[in-house]
Amino acid sequence: MYPTWLKVIVCSCLLVCVIQLRAGDSLVMRKLLQRIEQLQVKDNSVFPAGSFPSYRTYALNKDRQKADVNPFFTGLIAFTLREIQADLSPGLQEAAARIIGNTLPAFGKFRNRTGRPTYNFWPTDTPAIFPNGGWLNLFNRSQALPDDLDDTGIILMATAADSAAAAKAHDIMQEFTNNGKRPVKNTFSKYRKIGAYSTWFGKKMPVDFDICVLSNVLYMVQHYRLRWTAADSASLELITNIIADKKHTEAPSYVSPHYGSIPIILYHISRLMLAAPLPALEKYRPQLIAEAKTYLAHTKNFADQVLLGTTLLRWGVQSDTSWTHITTSFHRLVEDESFSFFIANMASMLPDPLKKWLGSTGAGKFYYYCPAYNNLLLLEYLALQKRMALTLRKTQ
Repeated sequence: MYPTWLKVIVCSCLLVCVIQLRAGDSLVMRKLLQRIEQLQVKDNSVFPAGSFPSYRTYALNKDRQKADVNPFFTGLIAFTLREIQADLSPGLQEAAARIIGNTLPAFGKFRNRTGRPTYNFWPTDTPAIFPNGGWLNLFNRSQALPDDLDDTGIILMATAADSAAAAKAHDIMQEFTNNGKRPVKNTFSKYRKIGAYSTWFGKKMPVDFDICVLSNVLYMVQHYRLRWTAADSASLELITNIIADKKHTEAPSYVSPHYGSIPIILYHISRLMLAAPLPALEKYRPQLIAEAKTYLAHTKNFADQVLLGTTLLRWGVQSDTSWTHITTSFHRLVEDESFSFFIANMASMLPDPLKKWLGSTGAGKFYYYCPAYNNLLLLEYLALQKRMALTLRKTQ
């Protein structure tokens, strides 16, 4: 994907990281942030200026990667940089602010055309589904997806939208829940009467539950200190029921069809719990910590180790994450194309048993990869390590 000369330069800059990643390793953090800024699009081309390129791979054809124009990863990078900015050195804070500022113009391409503060996963100025998708683009207008709650919450926080815009988006969300008129048909029967949020704003879309999406929505509510609603309470109830029943570890792809990974689910739950104390979730903290430790001890996947390390740090636990055994180049390790943080899962909207059957075949499932976001996840981990180290020093 990148020229050989560029790979050589990046590898040589980052090989110092292979020995060990220490809390507050400013050299590594600087190189990661430089890499993120390097990957940010400078001029409008395939991707909007200020955005970060991401790519999708079809589950049934993993040898072919296509550019996908969406605001999701750009929003996550800007949002996360805002969250960790205070943990960076002054020079890196300036770089983070510059990166965030450059993302802002890119989001307009994905905002609802009526002007309401909701956002779509794909462009709304020229409606598209699966950009650069060949014959799929014949259905750009007829099958265009509605805006979704996930992108909306992430982008509002990424752009530091004011409380009025967040409150307005939150009010709109109240119309898109599991209810008698539009009941959910593709979750465990125990959860089918819980009035949690659906993933989509579309009135014609089937109700779709995803524990990570719900965690992001509630994070936004906590972040802006919005009025807590019945749908918020129901969404928290669904999250806690899934955790209590351990469905997030037994059936991760079923309770989170758009993320589908245990480490990623735990990562989202820990972020929600960091926003503000939620007693209903706090009671499961020991269970969740034990789960994260168990998966961290057994996984050999670098990205999962980073996610689980960050997850534990959010819960106040110093993770035993050291990569002294690594022999591959750091560039290849971090920008591993096999790691997918997000999944476009067309089967997620189908009623059972079709959801389970089609989901198991891989048909209609696309894995998303963003090299800049991979770098950001490691930067976040190191920033939280630094935060914990400083906290420990103050208490000694």
